[in-house]
Amino acid sequence: MIFQRAIRRELLNAVGAVFTALFTIIISVTLIRILGDAAAGKIASSDVLSLLGFASLINLPVLISLSTFIAVLMVVARSYQDSEMVVWFASGVSLVDWVRPVMQVGIPMVILTAVLSFWLTPWSQKLSAEQRERFRNREDISRVSPGKFQESANGQKVFFVEGLSSDTTRVNNVFLSQNQTKESGVALAREGTVRIDEHGDRLLQLYDGRRYDGMPGSPEFRIMDFERYTVIIASNTKELAENKSARVLATADLISDPTPNNLAELLFRISAPVTCLMQMLLAIPLGFVNPRRGRTLNLMIALLLAVTYFNATNIMQAMVAQGKTSFATSWWPLHAAAGILIVLLFFWRNNPNMRWHPSVWLTVVRRIMMPRPGGVP
Repeated sequence: MIFQRAIRRELLNAVGAVFTALFTIIISVTLIRILGDAAAGKIASSDVLSLLGFASLINLPVLISLSTFIAVLMVVARSYQDSEMVVWFASGVSLVDWVRPVMQVGIPMVILTAVLSFWLTPWSQKLSAEQRERFRNREDISRVSPGKFQESANGQKVFFVEGLSSDTTRVNNVFLSQNQTKESGVALAREGTVRIDEHGDRLLQLYDGRRYDGMPGSPEFRIMDFERYTVIIASNTKELAENKSARVLATADLISDPTPNNLAELLFRISAPVTCLMQMLLAIPLGFVNPRRGRTLNLMIALLLAVTYFNATNIMQAMVAQGKTSFATSWWPLHAAAGILIVLLFFWRNNPNMRWHPSVWLTVVRRIMMPRPGGVP
């Protein structure tokens, strides 16, 4: 049918344009944030591109849902604005006939959103968290270059090594500064070695040195000579600590371990594709525009409803996480209410001449308020 082909073609172009614009904005903001973390030493510079890719996958479900909603809204509003709707309605096409071409374009988007929400987003969250954790637990002494001061990962230690032995197993003339809660200490040693204890902690052992301890700014300090002095430079570096956050868990793990946090995350993943579907259907009746009055107000109301819908989903997720409501009674009422609203809006737009229709009552009120000839109200 000519109508359906025209709508599908215009929707595809609109979805592509809106998604490109939103994705460019999000990826630019994310890149600036990641580069800031790299400059501050929170992540490795070599991980910038991979973290940017993971962040893109994490944001895709929301971007796709928002892009399809805005695209449908724009196409419907343009049809009203250019009086194309009058032609379609005169040809026997109703507003309900828009559902089929919109779904032909939107169902693949919903499926893609479901795949991202249930599988790819948790995978991206896990790898991103692992990279950040791996950098925090990096081997501090392995980054020490001879003749250069180097700060530890937690910022509490500063190393300086004058040189390495020929077999690179020992460091010579070591300077170590430690900043603790109340005192600061400086240790000087002739040489040092690195070893791993039975708990997996990486230790720096200094030999034949002296340590100075005291309060910064205070003339009182302690001097201790030592034959061997051990410092922990990294804890449990053999294995990366497993991240137990619900966001990084697979969907099957969330179902098998139904804690409040896991159920809240499961509710959010289920809501992503359902919200995408509901927003596309909601955009069809909300796209109504009076060509004589412009479309700014209608579009603002539609976007406000979409934002409210998304925020309500987050509120339900927070209530499940806090144990204030159960998962069984939380994941569906909001979407059911959205479905009922969609049916009512379609019925409203398809029956504008009914006696109880809001436009009829607005016309009556306008006639009452308009002054009559002769100045009599």
